[in-house]
Amino acid sequence: MNIGDVARMSGLPAKTIRYYEDIGLVEPMRSGNGYRSFRESDLHKLAFLGRARSLGFTIDECRNLMQLYADKDRASSDVKQIAKGHLQRIDAKIEELTQMRETLSHLIRACAGDNRPDCPILSDLASLPDQKKPA
Repeated sequence: MNIGDVARMSGLPAKTIRYYEDIGLVEPMRSGNGYRSFRESDLHKLAFLGRARSLGFTIDECRNLMQLYADKDRASSDVKQIAKGHLQRIDAKIEELTQMRETLSHLIRACAGDNRPDCPILSDLASLPDQKKPA
């Protein structure tokens, strides 16, 4: 299969596939004229990577997950540890976004949104960190 075929079948852009090749996540064969030739196993790896990336796993985590997937003697606890660490980072990001939303929502409610120049949103943005009040 050529890169266009694999891109279509995996749902990944050709540029992403080339990047994954550059960093060693996939290693397609090369024909005599230098064109990439992807095997069924390469397509499977690319689909695996696409799904893992869609769940937000980092490139390094994907590399580790692929190594574990290929290791038939792996311990599922190793896979679970990677997934749990990722979930903890997602939860922390959700908490951070929730706090940002609460602060911005408070500032929007505090702003009259009329023709007067005073604006709590701009005042908050212009204040120094030690001057900020919790939302």
